[in-house]
Amino acid sequence: KTEVYLRLLEQTLANNQYGLMLVPEISLTPQLINRFSSRFGNNVAVLHSQLTDRERTNQWWDVIEGRKKILIGARSAMFCPIENLGLIIVDEEHEPSFKQDEKLKYHGRDAAVMLGKFSNCPVVLGSATPSLESYKNAKDKKYFFHQMKNRVANRQLPIMEIVDLRK
Repeated sequence: KTEVYLRLLEQTLANNQYGLMLVPEISLTPQLINRFSSRFGNNVAVLHSQLTDRERTNQWWDVIEGRKKILIGARSAMFCPIENLGLIIVDEEHEPSFKQDEKLKYHGRDAAVMLGKFSNCPVVLGSATPSLESYKNAKDKKYFFHQMKNRVANRQLPIMEIVDLRK
């Protein structure tokens, strides 16, 4: 999935547009930042709750003023007013941490879909185990469903076994 995201963001930048990538948990961010920074250099901004207020403000302004064109962050990153947004990626869209239950209640995945509609840009909902809502929307043709049947570099798929829990 990550390589697909990287290639889509390359196309977005080639079109002189910005990209937004939402990740479910802050613990995933350092690994992703390294992968994205190795591909896009200093063009990646990061927003999450473990940054200081000053760090968050600097990252915010780096995106708004065009110094960085890819923003990676937790669900609140989507509130950064990004002009010329060309792509939104919601990685691991099924994760419950995208749901905000305190104060302003919203679901990050659903808000990202609406932001994509308002910004007239595609939204990629990525997951190896999609939420039931997203799966149903894909089956009902509200979303385009793309299934990755091969892994990058022809790596072997994991072994799966269906277990009947009634037995």
